[in-house]
Amino acid sequence: MGYNNRGGNSRGGGGGFRSNNGPREMHKAICSDCKQETEVPFKPSGDRPVYCRECFQNHRPPKRY
Repeated sequence: MGYNNRGGNSRGGGGGFRSNNGPREMHKAICSDCKQETEVPFKPSGDRPVYCRECFQNHRPPKRY
């Protein structure tokens, strides 16, 4: 009778990897589509494409409701 786990997350918090520690460090990158300079909240490694906000929207699959 002691163990009762009805799902949920034992680590607490809201899930994900974001924290509310202030503004995120932004890194400059060149969009793989339009070649414009943009800033992203991660350090690009160079082995995957990086997109600006507009081009990223074009690469996302359409939302299904």
